[in-house]
Amino acid sequence: MSARNFDVIVIGVGGMGSAAACELARRGRRVLALEQFALGHDRGSSHGHTRIIRKAYYEHPDYVPLVCRAFERWYDLEQRQGIHLLTECPCLSIGRSDSPTIAGVLASAKQHRLPVETLTSSELCYRYPAFCFDDDYVGVLERSAGFLYVEDCVQAHACEAVRMGATILDHEPVVSWQANEREVSVQTTAERYTAARLIVTAGPWAGQMLARQGACLRVVRQVAQWFGTCDDAAFRRDVFPLYLADTPQGHFYGFPALNANGAKVAQHYGAPEVTAPSEIDRAIKPQDEETVRAFLRKHLPGIDGPCHRASVCLYTLTPDRHFIIDRHPDLANVVLAAGFSGHGFKFASVVGEILADLADKGSTALPIEMFRAGRFSESKV
Repeated sequence: MSARNFDVIVIGVGGMGSAAACELARRGRRVLALEQFALGHDRGSSHGHTRIIRKAYYEHPDYVPLVCRAFERWYDLEQRQGIHLLTECPCLSIGRSDSPTIAGVLASAKQHRLPVETLTSSELCYRYPAFCFDDDYVGVLERSAGFLYVEDCVQAHACEAVRMGATILDHEPVVSWQANEREVSVQTTAERYTAARLIVTAGPWAGQMLARQGACLRVVRQVAQWFGTCDDAAFRRDVFPLYLADTPQGHFYGFPALNANGAKVAQHYGAPEVTAPSEIDRAIKPQDEETVRAFLRKHLPGIDGPCHRASVCLYTLTPDRHFIIDRHPDLANVVLAAGFSGHGFKFASVVGEILADLADKGSTALPIEMFRAGRFSESKV
């Protein structure tokens, strides 16, 4: 088989890969993006209808400039494709006053001068009577937040990439890849392709695709569920917010009722970590529903109707729960993006820009120092 040659090959066309392909094609690069499943599949991390996007980032203040840029890039993609992707909606972070979540939200808001409103438990429950929290809880309300329609975002990036000249091939698994200082070579089940540069955005399969550089990654099963409400009008997005709740029983998050499926609710983390997606049980279990219902009955009793839908999603975790976005430590023409740890999709639009920068120039002006690929091996020295 003869190789087909491109400027850049992207492995994986989920949230990050589709965005990288889009940005590179916009810059005039000859791009090939390879996806092992159907484009927009539900086997990885870029599905489940919606994702929260928020600026007062409790995980670390250094994310704030990136998410601000991500908002701009999502609006730009909406304009280019002429479709609606991002809906503004307030986000309410809930926890005990001394919880890391509340401290993190307030720290990011203070450092970056983001407008937020702190609510006592009684103020929280008065403002949003659907919630039931004890007096030792507080809420931090951020109005500059919203949600993304996740599958539509991936499709929009892919469509824009193709419109600008990229080649996207789905149902074409990558068997192996190699790189030297002159070029990269990617072998799929169908053909061999070569390029000057390679970007690996393989999601839960990154650990296998990256060998030693992916050894730190773990995969976690997560289940999102959609429940009927006692009164859908009380959970419309004009009267009910997005929320993140840090409780002794675990971290939970949810959405207003956006359609007939009801209100989406999920537990954040909490499941065993495994090394590969093949180890994940994709069947919905009774315990999945019981865990979330226990949270709802205690704190959101108005969302306790039938479970209309459930979806298994995968988190790919790094040890510190921060991303990996970097050039390969040993191969200057290979760029890595992995370990988005269950909070990465909102950044896809700006990550695509960063990956294009790293592939084009070897660096980016955007702040990514905390995402260095070598930080875990360095910590063992």
